Amino acid sequence: MKTSNFSISSEAYQSLSTAERYLIDYIYHNLDQIPSLSIVRLSEMASVSTATIVRTMKKIGYDGFTSFKQALKNVMADKTKFEIVEQADQEISQAILKNESEVINTIKMLNRGMIEDAIQKIRSAKKLYIFARGFSEMIASEMETKFQLIEKNCEMHNDPNIIRLISRRIREDELAIFVSLNGRTEELVDACKNLRMNNVSTITITANFDSPLARLSEMVFVGYKSPHSYFPEYEVRSRLPLQVISRILLDAYAIRTKSKRGI
Repeated sequence: MKTSNFSISSEAYQSLSTAERYLIDYIYHNLDQIPSLSIVRLSEMASVSTATIVRTMKKIGYDGFTSFKQALKNVMADKTKFEIVEQADQEISQAILKNESEVINTIKMLNRGMIEDAIQKIRSAKKLYIFARGFSEMIASEMETKFQLIEKNCEMHNDPNIIRLISRRIREDELAIFVSLNGRTEELVDACKNLRMNNVSTITITANFDSPLARLSEMVFVGYKSPHSYFPEYEVRSRLPLQVISRILLDAYAIRTKSKRGI
């Protein structure tokens, strides 16, 4: 099957299933509409599943439907039809670059010496307590699980009242870790004050160095938070910087623990 805009070898066409051939025929007869269609809209119009579309695109040599549209753009005379595709590409690229920037800048901001000091504090602590609220709880929960997997006595708390209560009971030979994007969560700040009064060591993972929690903590790891948010009306900014820091800290701790055991 071949036109000036779209072609597929007869061998490739014959290898397709009945549904896949039907889809190719539909695309062939509706090429002018393809640039403006999403994969969901094409699925509705052609009466095939999105899985069939993806599978068909891969069989004829593309990564997916968007990849096919990008290739189609190069052979179609009217490029204006692809303005929507180009705009979407630019917006997605911006989103990728935003996340890349957060990861790269966060890694640059980390101090290896401070990571080593934190590892030693964690190793010497009889028990770890991790405190977090909101979306940061997922990171704290992952940390708790991984510390437990490497046989470190650890527990995580996210309830405001329990956080305040537990913070008054932690002993000097134990350690508290706070995970907080803005470092201003009231119950976390109150807990850190209690710990400081009782001479308990604290580590904070945050993206806001100029915050009450950061100022109260003994050790602070700060990640880079992009000024741009795709959810500006809500406090759901990316926790990616905190995730990067927590994973590096956990990986480093695991390495040190294994080396001490001779593993």
